[in-house]
Amino acid sequence: MRMVLTMGLHLPTEEELTVEEVPLGTPSLRSAAMHLGKYCEVQNNEFMLCRGETQDPRACLAAGKEVTSCSMEFFRKVKATCAAEFMTYVNCMEKSSGDMQFYECRRTQGVFDKCMKDNLGMERPHFGYHCLPKIHDTERPAPVEEKPAWMDNDKARKLGELPASFPRKYQAWGSPGIHNDNMGDV
Repeated sequence: MRMVLTMGLHLPTEEELTVEEVPLGTPSLRSAAMHLGKYCEVQNNEFMLCRGETQDPRACLAAGKEVTSCSMEFFRKVKATCAAEFMTYVNCMEKSSGDMQFYECRRTQGVFDKCMKDNLGMERPHFGYHCLPKIHDTERPAPVEEKPAWMDNDKARKLGELPASFPRKYQAWGSPGIHNDNMGDV
């Protein structure tokens, strides 16, 4: 696969891409996931919103660095207050089953959760918390919306020539990306 670049395309510098990495493996990240997700929720939501809206990873480098920075801050706090409880939980996750199932380690999880609550005031989010829909308020400006590429063809232009009385609620038009209430803008 070839990639063609033009002179006007901005590629990030090595400095822009360099960030301190979280030096932990899967068992540690999996063990801390619920608390980490809650602790860094705002930064992660900002990053994911940026990625979804811009479809350009370069535009979200700063937000990605914020997520990593928040994660490092979280793990430093865990290390300072609950290191023994955390490592016991991590070791259980790593050694109890080949695919690191949580059910094998509920006792050590409970000890870690209690430490997090007592020392950092962080209660473990309830099951399903991270799946709930949430509204994220951002200061980043909304992206400029351009016409999708599928609208830039002869057939799509003819839709704009239809009389105003033509029914515009027909679901079978085009791709799933078409929103019927916006068909008047075509």
